[in-house]
Amino acid sequence: MIILDGIDQLYAIPHAIVTSGTFDGVHVGHQKILKKIVRLAKEQGGKSAVLTFWPHPRFVLFPDDTSLKLLTTFEEKAAILEKVGIDYLIRIEFTKAFSQLSSERFIQDVLVDKIGTKKLVIGYDHKFGKNREGSFEYLKENCKRFHFEVEEIPRQDIEDVGVSSTKIRKALLEGDVHLAQEFMGRPYSLTGTVVAGKRIGTELGFPTANLRLQAAYKVVPKDGVYAATVSVRGEEKGAMLNIGFRPTVEGVSRVIEAHLFDFKEDIYGEEMTVSFIKRLRDEQRFDSLEALKIQLLEDQKNSLSALKIEVKK
Repeated sequence: MIILDGIDQLYAIPHAIVTSGTFDGVHVGHQKILKKIVRLAKEQGGKSAVLTFWPHPRFVLFPDDTSLKLLTTFEEKAAILEKVGIDYLIRIEFTKAFSQLSSERFIQDVLVDKIGTKKLVIGYDHKFGKNREGSFEYLKENCKRFHFEVEEIPRQDIEDVGVSSTKIRKALLEGDVHLAQEFMGRPYSLTGTVVAGKRIGTELGFPTANLRLQAAYKVVPKDGVYAATVSVRGEEKGAMLNIGFRPTVEGVSRVIEAHLFDFKEDIYGEEMTVSFIKRLRDEQRFDSLEALKIQLLEDQKNSLSALKIEVKK
């Protein structure tokens, strides 16, 4: 997949079949649109292209509103789109000046003059341009003038999937990582850098890798204990993972920490990705470290069962 970063990098794409949107999470509803443009491009001997905006428009238009959390970083989104089979990913920097661009100018300057769009496929009720004035009806009325076809994915097709980025965020904040996985077609994941902790887990026989997120704007699932998989140094390991304040040891800050099964290497400072498989329980306060250790042994057993793996003796 070729990534074109910014309007200045754009050039004509051979028989471009294009879709546009933020595609946060690239969930199964988004994938319906993406797979359609991949299929159309192959049938017509052209190339599929996704045009997306970064940063997320709400970060620019409402900078003081910190409530929006995203499901995917741009890099994560790009990796997923490549797996779907998209040929080109076009990233347009979203700025306040860009937000004032009319739909007419966006279509003519970007879709027509730069990319040479032959067909535009959009989800129902998708709008773009200043004040979201560009609608499917507007496109249908003007597509002959712009010299490209336009197709809208029917409302029923999208609603039959029954998924949205908002529903996924809600599921994660409620700790329902299984439902989020169904909606996304893959486990939800977080990526960050392994940092030093207080080594309390090591004292208990359960050393943990503490994760400092690379993107603070990503959704973090509800506090609790999870069965997870961890990718680090090109390996994938099973793990049990805790999110929360560690009340038993009087923790004061929220942490994300994973105990990796069958893994004893020093990975401080390295990148690690955790993928959520199953929520096991709420975080809770124990009367002693010994009581906590007994619960950790139970968490380990439940995690291994959920992950269907065995620890090497």
